[in-house]
Amino acid sequence: MWLVEKYGVEDFKAAVTKEVESYGRGVTVGDAQPLPTDGPFERRELLGVHAQKQEGKSRVGILVPTGRLSPKECRDIADLADEYSGGEVRLTVEQNVILPNVDDGKVKALLKEDSLGQDSRLKVNAGFIEGNTVSCTGAQFCGLALIETKSHAEDISKKLESLVDVDRPIRIHWTGCPNSCGQVQVADIGIMGGPARQLNEETGKMMAVPGCKIFVGGRIGEDAHLALEPYKEGVPLAEEVLVPELVEILKNEFGAKDKKRGFRSKVKSLIGRG
Repeated sequence: MWLVEKYGVEDFKAAVTKEVESYGRGVTVGDAQPLPTDGPFERRELLGVHAQKQEGKSRVGILVPTGRLSPKECRDIADLADEYSGGEVRLTVEQNVILPNVDDGKVKALLKEDSLGQDSRLKVNAGFIEGNTVSCTGAQFCGLALIETKSHAEDISKKLESLVDVDRPIRIHWTGCPNSCGQVQVADIGIMGGPARQLNEETGKMMAVPGCKIFVGGRIGEDAHLALEPYKEGVPLAEEVLVPELVEILKNEFGAKDKKRGFRSKVKSLIGRG
């Protein structure tokens, strides 16, 4: 990053090209990766159960919320790998894990394991929001972060899943500071730690609180795009403020709909009002 800033984009590119050509290996440097000749590239879904090219084998993608694992969860994944995938575990850039080469006849047994049950953070069939939430380390373990990210990211993704339905994966990335280890600029929705002010009801004054900048519209793949300008700034991190902001963005920009509530939840709501 610092070299690009020092050289400038074009001079940096020229220097890299000169270095590559100096090896004399016949490698050419283009402005972009060539487009595929067999139709547009479609990114594979990594979570869930998917058939492999090898007959009788499946890969099983498991959600690890925000990439954070407890010691017990690490052992659980290791045990699953020993039992079902020959001891092999693969990691994804979305901070999740894949168990490859699972025998099709053992998939049902794998899905019934307690470590993937309702009481576990680990799950195979994750929602479109929680399954695509990524977070940097955050203030708990990083001195550069302005906010704690992982706990907020996990809690708010669950809240959003309970409030709205979306018809495709929505990538929400969290980063604690402008260094953007969480890569908020390439996310559908990026949340970057930053200053914010909120009314203190006791004093009646605006007080400094943990906050964020929100970026919208980043893309990856052939049609990649960096969302470099904040969609909104100075948003308090408090759930009662941030969640409504994100719900509005999901509805306005990504076609989200209010989640349909079942009869039981409606009854609970009415009882709560009473």
